[in-house]
Amino acid sequence: MRTTIVSLVGVALLAAAAPAPGHHAFSAEFDATKPVRLEGVITKMEWINPHAWMHVDVTGDDGTVESWMVEAGPPGALVRRGWRKDSVAPGTPVLIEGYQALDGGLRANGRDVTLPDGTKLFAGSSGTGAPLDGRDPTER
Repeated sequence: MRTTIVSLVGVALLAAAAPAPGHHAFSAEFDATKPVRLEGVITKMEWINPHAWMHVDVTGDDGTVESWMVEAGPPGALVRRGWRKDSVAPGTPVLIEGYQALDGGLRANGRDVTLPDGTKLFAGSSGTGAPLDGRDPTER
């Protein structure tokens, strides 16, 4: 009996030590020297952890459409900042300011999202290494 209990405790400790998906730093994926301004239409909003993702179609001057993925903060943090599930529903025109991916792909870390009525929502998280610029109310 004692051997069984010791074995179960050992298995539980090994399971607890298994690697968990890590949270990445801003600088591991995004470039603070490559700011972007994306004017487009939301096609999808993913309210998932550890970061929410906005999908936005941006139409260029020549009429071509680029589909961008924009990382935002965790869903809980967004709600505390005034976001609602319908803030960026599909079809919503937005202006997103943020920073492009290091590899130059059509991905960005969102900083501010301006809605059609002029409401500006903070989407980023400077706690992960994004540039400190005073727009994050939690910056110190």
